[in-house]
Amino acid sequence: MDVAVSSVRQRYGWRLRCLSLCLLLLSTPCLAQLEASINLADQRAKAVTQVVLGILSYTRWPTEPEQLQLCVVGPTEYADDLLNNSAQANGRTVHVARLLRGSPAIAPACNAVYLGHLSSEERTYLFDKLAGQAVLSISEQSNQCTVGSMFCLNVLDDQVTFEVNLDSVARSGVRIHPRVLQLSRRRAAQP
Repeated sequence: MDVAVSSVRQRYGWRLRCLSLCLLLLSTPCLAQLEASINLADQRAKAVTQVVLGILSYTRWPTEPEQLQLCVVGPTEYADDLLNNSAQANGRTVHVARLLRGSPAIAPACNAVYLGHLSSEERTYLFDKLAGQAVLSISEQSNQCTVGSMFCLNVLDDQVTFEVNLDSVARSGVRIHPRVLQLSRRRAAQP
């Protein structure tokens, strides 16, 4: 009788090990896909950081700030690396802080704003607060370039491009190097 019970336990244990192995093998592609999507998201975030810091390095304010203040406003998809990266290629430090959408400190405390997902009312309120201030605005969404943002990012799998709202640039009080404006035209013309 003990032999029969033991062989049943062995068969049950063997089946359990086979089932576990099968589940492990089946889940491996899912884990690989998850890791690939995380790596792609990290690559996009790093590319966005490079583009934003590049735009900032070609921007001049009427009175150059000692330390550049970049404020991240609203929920974002690609700003995590930007929040951790605090230096431009030329060595100039950039202080990056996340502020609440309706924060009264945005206009006096920020030299540049990086806008995430905001409703049209929130965007209108923000740009009303920034009116008359020399503040550079970069939107994470490319469809927002007609609503007051100066630069609007277009994040693709393999590159980050941007559009420029020349009207917003002209009204902003900041000067953008012409090469940046030409770069946006060339990138927009590429398929």
